[in-house]
Amino acid sequence: MNIRATAFTLIAALSLTFGANAAFAANSQQSKMTDCNKQAGDKKGDDRKAFMKSCLSAAPAAASAPMTQQQKMTACNQQAADKKGDDRKAFMKSCLSNKG
Repeated sequence: MNIRATAFTLIAALSLTFGANAAFAANSQQSKMTDCNKQAGDKKGDDRKAFMKSCLSAAPAAASAPMTQQQKMTACNQQAADKKGDDRKAFMKSCLSNKG
């Protein structure tokens, strides 16, 4: 194989690799946006903006270490901020029992 063919093959392989990474990043961000929207629930106005900013800037769960029980409690408490009584109790039970 001559040098031009080798260079072309290398450039093509790198282009595919970087293209796949960009597509994965876009899909990952889209997935994160969907997840954050679900978690935001019925938050409105500045409360929702602050939550979304925090949620979207957080490291992806798959890339980080598993949450400690304390981290999980903190995250669940933040998500349950607008819930009261039995609704909050049920949400916290569900949230804290999720593996993650």
